[in-house]
Amino acid sequence: MCLKLHILHLYDFDLKTTPLITLPFKLFLESGAILHEFGLYNSEFLRFELEIFHSLGQNVQFYSKLQHLSLDIISNFGIENIAKLLRVLAKNTTRITALRLFFHYECESKSIHTLSPTLIHFIKSQEQLRKFILDGDYCPTEVYGIISALEFQKDTLQEVTLDGCVFSAKFEVLNNCKNLETLRILNCDMELLKILDYNISTLEISHHQIDVPITVQILEKIGILLQRLKIEARLVIRKESLLLEAIKSFCPNIIYLYITNIGLSTKLLELIGNLEKLQFLSLGYAYHTPKDEEKIRVMQFAKILPSTLQYLDIAIGIPDTLLDSFIDILLDHCNSPLKKLLISSVNLNSEKNTKALIGYCTRIRTLNYVGLVKYDDLGYDIRNELEKYVILVPYKHIVINC
Repeated sequence: MCLKLHILHLYDFDLKTTPLITLPFKLFLESGAILHEFGLYNSEFLRFELEIFHSLGQNVQFYSKLQHLSLDIISNFGIENIAKLLRVLAKNTTRITALRLFFHYECESKSIHTLSPTLIHFIKSQEQLRKFILDGDYCPTEVYGIISALEFQKDTLQEVTLDGCVFSAKFEVLNNCKNLETLRILNCDMELLKILDYNISTLEISHHQIDVPITVQILEKIGILLQRLKIEARLVIRKESLLLEAIKSFCPNIIYLYITNIGLSTKLLELIGNLEKLQFLSLGYAYHTPKDEEKIRVMQFAKILPSTLQYLDIAIGIPDTLLDSFIDILLDHCNSPLKKLLISSVNLNSEKNTKALIGYCTRIRTLNYVGLVKYDDLGYDIRNELEKYVILVPYKHIVINC
């Protein structure tokens, strides 16, 4: 009888403990277990005894159904063994659906050149790779040669995440991936967006200061196909308006919108009011709102929320935001049939806010969950009273990412 081992993650240990780690690993191999997800973090751990690789070769069933593979590549240590592992896997499994490669800043060019041919061969050997993540606190340009192998996954690849990458024409190979639906550009050179010609429905951009003209150009290109948009950045007011206008003009079919560091401006209100299919909305800290207009803006915001909206996050993990500070006004004027509301617990300790939440629950009757950023800070008596109307849970338990 086979044991289903869905996830096995191995982390870095002192080399003196290697025999202790090797033993349970061998036991898993020889037990008839079937592995579905495998992660190796910090490649120095990969100073395995040679018999591990022999056991891998002899126990094909262990990883025959492996679907998710994650590799941390940190330095010269363990590079040869990672290559050996990949060669073993390439011979015996072609079902990898998700591959994540994390390159640490310590990783040297020599190590990358050693590993690249094996990685390219491994990627080519897979028949149904759908998700590819190139990640790291440093992503050297020597790694980009690996991208060429994605040409062999052009019929299956659906999601790509690039983190910490600079501009390179080698990424143009992604244009051949006709089923690419999700693209995440995180802390990358924004020029990358210009060379890609794709039809995607989910776009995530994260940078300390995004290039708004390039972003507007991309939004115009993908237009009505875009359904999920996540932007994490800091913008000056003028560029913020350009971005909001572009979303409003080119992307009418958005169902998921996530924007941080955004002002509660009339442009934002116009955009939200025009998104007739919006179901999920997450807004971060709302700045640059005149003090004497804050309550009015919050009331206007509540009133323009669409009837399709089911999920509202006005905290994004931050304890106190403008919308959160006026949660009573927001709830008193909101008619959207929310099922999930994510807020801070701080302001719920106020009686007026507690009454507003209870009032919304009894008036709209759709709210199932309230996610709280500081769940443990909510008073015991208030918690007991609110739980008569709605289920209170920690923020992270119900947060939805695009």
